[in-house]
Amino acid sequence: MHASAITSNLNEATAIAPQLYRLLRDRIVHTELVPGELISETEIAREYAVSRQPVREAFIKLAEAGLVQIRPQRGTMITPISTNAVMDARFVREAIEADVVKLVVERRDAGVLAELERQIAAQKRVADDDVDGFVVLDELFHRTLADLAGKSYAWRVIEEVKAQMDRVRYLSVERLHVRLLIGQHEAIVDAIVAGDAGRAEAAMRTHLREILKSLPEVAKARPDLFGAR
Repeated sequence: MHASAITSNLNEATAIAPQLYRLLRDRIVHTELVPGELISETEIAREYAVSRQPVREAFIKLAEAGLVQIRPQRGTMITPISTNAVMDARFVREAIEADVVKLVVERRDAGVLAELERQIAAQKRVADDDVDGFVVLDELFHRTLADLAGKSYAWRVIEEVKAQMDRVRYLSVERLHVRLLIGQHEAIVDAIVAGDAGRAEAAMRTHLREILKSLPEVAKARPDLFGAR
């Protein structure tokens, strides 16, 4: 990624550290920055044309998410994907989103249903090989469900724990048919439209367990990205 493209993504009117965290997180999730690679505060500060302080703050948050290891005197290293961390994040996410979707059923109205159906239609317009486009809409879909349930904080909790899961999810979308995932989203929405909380919950659990199938495949195809566990 060229520096000019990177710096254009920073908004100087708002706090820089959270923006750097998000940008670096995305680069790690998209394997632009790979496990074992060293990054330094000085280099990142120069690349983004900022001071070292917000970079340091972003590194600390990345470390808390398990994406980097800060090693004094030796540099900061991108961490391997942890299978255990992926499984833990999936468990937490399923527990939260299974309840979220039941709340959406209770709160559904014409506006809720119209928004969800609009999003499904947008997903269906995404090309099968447009991984980035689908991932953006997938994220929007799940965040929207939390918002519609009145549980925006729950989504923030999910975002905090799912960094490792996102790394696998991005890689697995290339191996899963996008239409399959959209079909799972559609099954969730169909259950919400029908007012069937039990079916909506089951559809959500099925969807979030898809990673249990893809994780071994991704680990086998890209062992260089994974740690011991």
